[in-house]
Amino acid sequence: MTRRYRVAFRNSTVVVVALMAVLLSACSFNRAPNRAPVEDRTGNKPRPIVRPSNDTPAMAPDAENAGKPGFYTVKPGDTLNRIGFEVGQRPADIARWSGLANPNVLEVGQVLRVVAPPSEVPVAQTKPVTPPTVLSSPVPTPLPPVGAASVPNIATTDSTQPPPASDEEVAWMWPATGNVIAGFDEAKNKGLDFAGSAGDPVLAAADGRVVYAGAGLRGYGNLIILKHNNTYLTAYAHNQLLLVKEDQNVRRGQKIAEMGNSDADRVKLHFEVRRQGKPVDPAKYLPGR
Repeated sequence: MTRRYRVAFRNSTVVVVALMAVLLSACSFNRAPNRAPVEDRTGNKPRPIVRPSNDTPAMAPDAENAGKPGFYTVKPGDTLNRIGFEVGQRPADIARWSGLANPNVLEVGQVLRVVAPPSEVPVAQTKPVTPPTVLSSPVPTPLPPVGAASVPNIATTDSTQPPPASDEEVAWMWPATGNVIAGFDEAKNKGLDFAGSAGDPVLAAADGRVVYAGAGLRGYGNLIILKHNNTYLTAYAHNQLLLVKEDQNVRRGQKIAEMGNSDADRVKLHFEVRRQGKPVDPAKYLPGR
């Protein structure tokens, strides 16, 4: 091999070696390092993130008071008017005490306040005691006769004022003059039905306050409910005309309505007495005729 060919061969060999070196370096640069997976041997595994579910029902207002005195838990079929009838309160008051945004919408299990909250209970006002006037000059007291026995000065009390009546002591009277056409039956008839003609007077059976006057209670027509105390209330149903309004005080024997047949098959007065919300037989409370 001549000198010229040996030089050319050596130069071509150098070029090939250089190209191979460039290719190998490029391959090693682009290859991802083969690292072993990292294993956590400390035991501190990440905890899953727990987010509150949007489907969790919110607790109804006053739910913690369910079953307590002064609160009522809504049952299927209840309306605010019917609840007011049961507890002897104005439906508007129950709605206000319970903070109802829409009194016409009630939910089963909802707890309502059916007595006035402490902020609305009137506080008894006491009058200041006026000290007795002291006379500047003493009045001479006559001496008892010699030998007379000394009688101690005993303070007497005024017994002319009768003691306050309890909730059980109500002066009842008959609410209508007609004959009784249907007696009390706890399952079928929760009061007494009186016969009469349209327009006959319906009388308050005792002193009380009107807690409901309207036609919002199904099956009772034009209805009046009187609250007599914390124990008793009375109901007067099927009237053709109501003569009193809610929150009005009435007297025993006062004409409060005219008899009619609203939501009834004939002219009559349906009269109920409720003791602590439970229907009782009015005949056991009304005086003899």
